[in-house]
Amino acid sequence: MNKKAVTKAIKKEKKKGKFEPGTFDLRVKRSRAGLGLFTFDPIKKGECIIEYTGPRLSKKQEEETENQYLFDVGKKYPTIDGSPRSNTARYINHSCRPNCEIEIRLGRVYVFSKRNIKAGEELNYDYDTDFFDEYIKPKGCVCDKCREKAGKK
Repeated sequence: MNKKAVTKAIKKEKKKGKFEPGTFDLRVKRSRAGLGLFTFDPIKKGECIIEYTGPRLSKKQEEETENQYLFDVGKKYPTIDGSPRSNTARYINHSCRPNCEIEIRLGRVYVFSKRNIKAGEELNYDYDTDFFDEYIKPKGCVCDKCREKAGKK
């Protein structure tokens, strides 16, 4: 191989895949909703930030599990129990005006930035309707959009 071909091969090898989380400085801190996940690095729109991880549950285990960190990834794949504290993505809170979004690929859950995110911002995404209606709505949403609407900013 000539030098140009070697250089091209090295660049291709180093290129990060779409579903490969970046090496962002993410930290769990106090937020309005309890604990939240914050970035201490700027994150560009469209970046893969983190993967939501945890053990896979059978249907029986899923029915017997009582925690708020279960992530349904579709009919073909088992539900993820995101409750272990090693799953840092579990600290990402809900927002009605989110800066992140979820992409599910081959039964794995990835968090992507919906827009440019500044260092110091809390990461959040819009939880599904069932979870929102069951856990958030009865207590009241504390995201910035809902607080602004209620005049509590």
